[in-house]
Amino acid sequence: MSYIIEGKTGSWEIVVGLEVHAQIISHSKLFSGASTKFGGEPNSQVSLVDAAFPGMLPVINRECVAQAVRTGLGLNARINLQSRFDRKNYFYADLPQGYQISQFEHPIVGEGSIEIELAGGETRQIGITRLHMEQDAGKLLHDQDPTRSFVDLNRSGVALMEIVSEPDIRAPEEAGAYLRKLRQILRYLGTCDGNMDEGSMRADVNVSVRKAGEPFRTRCEIKNVNSIRFVMQAIEIEAARQVEIWENGGEVDQETRLFDPGRGETRTMRSKEDAHDYRYFPDPDLLPLVIEQEWVDGLKAALPELPDAKRARFQQEYSVPFYDAGVLVAEQSVADFFETVAKGRDGKLAVTWVTGELFSALNRTGRTIENSPVSADALGKMLDLIADGTINGKIAKDVFEDMVETGESPDAIVEKKGLKQVTDTGVIDAAVDAIMAKHADKVTEYRSGKDKLFGFFVGQVMKETKGKANPALVNDALKAKLDA
Repeated sequence: MSYIIEGKTGSWEIVVGLEVHAQIISHSKLFSGASTKFGGEPNSQVSLVDAAFPGMLPVINRECVAQAVRTGLGLNARINLQSRFDRKNYFYADLPQGYQISQFEHPIVGEGSIEIELAGGETRQIGITRLHMEQDAGKLLHDQDPTRSFVDLNRSGVALMEIVSEPDIRAPEEAGAYLRKLRQILRYLGTCDGNMDEGSMRADVNVSVRKAGEPFRTRCEIKNVNSIRFVMQAIEIEAARQVEIWENGGEVDQETRLFDPGRGETRTMRSKEDAHDYRYFPDPDLLPLVIEQEWVDGLKAALPELPDAKRARFQQEYSVPFYDAGVLVAEQSVADFFETVAKGRDGKLAVTWVTGELFSALNRTGRTIENSPVSADALGKMLDLIADGTINGKIAKDVFEDMVETGESPDAIVEKKGLKQVTDTGVIDAAVDAIMAKHADKVTEYRSGKDKLFGFFVGQVMKETKGKANPALVNDALKAKLDA
């Protein structure tokens, strides 16, 4: 999918690469034991290391390294058994050390790839250049005082993974698909919660434009975009800005920009630095990071089933259609709920109820799958009642609504309300006779060739039996009597 901008001088193609900062799920920070819990009082989760007190030495957090390796494995990427931490030197008020401990020339994870799915079922591979670990900076608060800014160092030293894509993205929709897929993988792996509204996942968006067949032109980086929708909007707006500059005979400056969603524009933040501007050098307080292949293999063996593999298995094992399988695996909690319902049952019936009645009930009640009013076990038991003929599909919908409202089990509701399906052929035959007698004119019409009236008779018999009659037996009885 190419996103083409038609300008005065012809067609322009956009080129996008994303640098995603993902906060590693870990109880403590990358180089200290301070808590990483979100929402703490300002400066309440700061160790002497995070505050850069003199003489404090960083100590690597083994779990953060394991989380980075798990992520690399989930991205089909090369794991580097030897990597190195460097100092990225710059001054800012929320960076007490005056440098950020990061990885530059020797990251822990090398090349990988992500497969994204686009509208119409088209798929594309987006390359991963690298994944490196680094510590986060603190946070400046500008809205606490009319004349001063305050510094909160709770986030200082929190472990981040910076996941850098190749410039393979060619449309805003592809960028959105890439970020959704990356977030999905991170959540399945349990390495990042992907909550962009809390800042635990954010993106720097590199955008350039070019004519077809041209080499890459100058790119601009849009910094710290915190929603997928804003990433897509920023790409459109920045690409249009660059096309206008090129077509008016100007030059696009390589720079870092900010996206203002309220005004629908990007604006200059600072001129783009090169690596030498940061004066990278190996951190003298940290030895090179050396990990063993056996340890990596152990982490790989313990990885959970990832979305693409789960989707393929749902299609094969439960006969779930491709699209529905994608909906089910979008969130791991939904996939787990579905599998509990479908295990040992009719997979097609399970997906119909989960994506239909259950999703509708969740939407109506404002709940999520995690606090669903109907548990997976209870929904599975209701499907068992359909399968063994205790209730039919129509009654099942009424039972389900009662389950949503009361939280009672399906068998208790069926018993209490007397909803068991009528399978007594004598009762059904009597209902059919009564309806045929009541609508003798319709019987004559049916027998004269109006076959479409058969549905009318089915509806009337079901109404006569208050929806409890077994539909298959009703059909059989009507055919036998109407065609006699």
